[in-house]
Amino acid sequence: MEQWLQDIFNLLPGGIIFVAAVFAITFLEALVGIGLIMPGSVLTVFCGWLAFHGKAPIATIMAAAALGALLGDLLSYWLGARFGNHLWRLSLLKKRQGLLHLAELFFFEHGGKSIFFGRFLGPIRGLVPFVAGASHMRPVVFSCYAVISGILWGISYPGLGYLGGTSWQHAETLAGRLGLLVALALIVMLLVAWLRHKFLPRQDVHNAKHK
Repeated sequence: MEQWLQDIFNLLPGGIIFVAAVFAITFLEALVGIGLIMPGSVLTVFCGWLAFHGKAPIATIMAAAALGALLGDLLSYWLGARFGNHLWRLSLLKKRQGLLHLAELFFFEHGGKSIFFGRFLGPIRGLVPFVAGASHMRPVVFSCYAVISGILWGISYPGLGYLGGTSWQHAETLAGRLGLLVALALIVMLLVAWLRHKFLPRQDVHNAKHK
């Protein structure tokens, strides 16, 4: 282990305090506004890496990460539904209107799928649930997507750190590859949606003429 990592490892507490810290990290980074300035994904992968070296059981870390992610998403959704118009005016969000606009477009274009993919897209992770709440997405539908994405995220990111436990650089590489796979899946989804919008209307018109 590199010396600087060894120093950090020795300073950090283990056991229940470490698990609580994992929960707090994943919960806070899912909140609208806070998630814009908090590198939650990197920290969560790092927590998985620390679990490999004995700070806490990896299964416990995964459960804490998934629970924090889910509750953070639910709170962001509730804040959007209850205070969306007021929070929109906060200076922290005003400075990032471009990201907010991107989150809005992403949500309105893809609906529930945006909740799932948004969890794996760092810059808009905390914004999509907020936009969903402000747009009055049905709570049951939102919750279903949030539960699925939160569990998968809570397993995958600490798991990547754990799998790369022999080397922090290896863990970073694995996390980068996961991000690339998610990006490719999103590109395919966007391409399919574009093709559907481009060609299906013509097909509908063609069918209507022959009825």
